[in-house]
Amino acid sequence: MSNVSNAELLLKAREEAKASKGYQRITALFDEGTFNEVDGLAKSGDSLAEVVAGYGLVGDCPVYAFAQNSDIAGGAMSKAQAAKIKKVYDLAVKTGAPVVGIYDSIGGRLAEGADLLAAYGEILKNSAVLSGVVPQISLVLGPCIGTSAMIAANADVIVMTEKAELTIATSGANASAEEAAKSGVCSIVAKNDEEAFEAVKNLVVSLPSNNLCGAPAAETASVGTPVAVASADAKDVIAAVADPESFLELSAAFGKDVVTGLAQVSGASVGIAAYTGELGADDCAKAARFVRFCDAFSIPVVSFVNATEFASLREAVKLSSAYAEATTAKLTVVTGEAYGPVYIAVAGRGANADYTMAWADAVVSPIAPAAAALFLHSEELKGADKPVEARKALIEEYRKTEATPLAAAAQGYIEDVILPEETRDRVIANLAMLSSKRVSNLPKKHSNIQL
Repeated sequence: MSNVSNAELLLKAREEAKASKGYQRITALFDEGTFNEVDGLAKSGDSLAEVVAGYGLVGDCPVYAFAQNSDIAGGAMSKAQAAKIKKVYDLAVKTGAPVVGIYDSIGGRLAEGADLLAAYGEILKNSAVLSGVVPQISLVLGPCIGTSAMIAANADVIVMTEKAELTIATSGANASAEEAAKSGVCSIVAKNDEEAFEAVKNLVVSLPSNNLCGAPAAETASVGTPVAVASADAKDVIAAVADPESFLELSAAFGKDVVTGLAQVSGASVGIAAYTGELGADDCAKAARFVRFCDAFSIPVVSFVNATEFASLREAVKLSSAYAEATTAKLTVVTGEAYGPVYIAVAGRGANADYTMAWADAVVSPIAPAAAALFLHSEELKGADKPVEARKALIEEYRKTEATPLAAAAQGYIEDVILPEETRDRVIANLAMLSSKRVSNLPKKHSNIQL
């Protein structure tokens, strides 16, 4: 008979658990001393379950989390691991708090057979059900292959380190963080674990706890002095409007003609989408998912538009549907060119925008000015001695007289025409005005958008 007491066995088990990589990682996520473990003594076979799970505070915000423990069977998925993760999901639903999943696993316990398939299916189902209810963030720090990759990629935001792997291919093909970022799956690539944890913490404090909370706002906005508007370049405009050093860009390597991310504006969290040039399929897909993400959690969307056309009908419809369906506050500023379908889809009434402004020197037109000028005034070119020069002059005249924001405002298509240096103040004022927005849609299961 053993002379070791249960209390001694418990203390030994706790010490062993605290020394593991999974435990060290999950405690690194939470504010010091706030982590509380859930099912810490659950077994998978003869050893502890291959995941550490629990709850605590991140920047004083309640958060649930799990961390696959690669020190135990390589973090392999099992029935026991799935049960612990499912419990975290269940508690998150009941209490309305975000979930952070930390992934580092060699795969699954194949010896469990059908139980393993059921385990994967249960987690994937629960993650999908939780989508849009509380924010989900995946932090990939090691291998995340096959079905595990599907679970991780089902989150709202995916953060990876440069050494991490994420792919559905069981062979491990195309698993690098660089590949995941280029394909639009990975939202943020961090150089190391410390930088990755910092990105996750910034995300948590920028997001509401659940879909009923509304976007967070700092009690005291310490915003510093924003930079002056240097140009209509997307990043320049964002830097001029957002509080200094508050912009957290998402999916930077995917759809490079639209910049998306979270920021604070006078201390309040907002989503920003800035469009430039010709919008391709990746640009539209990236922006559509971002707008739907913000809408799910009632985060206001501020759009800056300097784009001329769409390159993909299918993806343009996806983006248009995302804007039209979103009921969160939507504020648009036309900072350069906004023509036809682009204006309609992301800036005007088709986007169901609440308030649209334009810089005084912006260009707003039903179609590209070159085409519009020739269509409306082609007679004036007949018999011109210098047709090329005459055509250029005609297009320029159209831009200055008929494609102006003043003309659009006169017809009620734009609520305000502003100077570039007024942008931040006008955005702050209009976000404050829209902070109490309430909208009820027709009852339906969901829309059927192009996917």
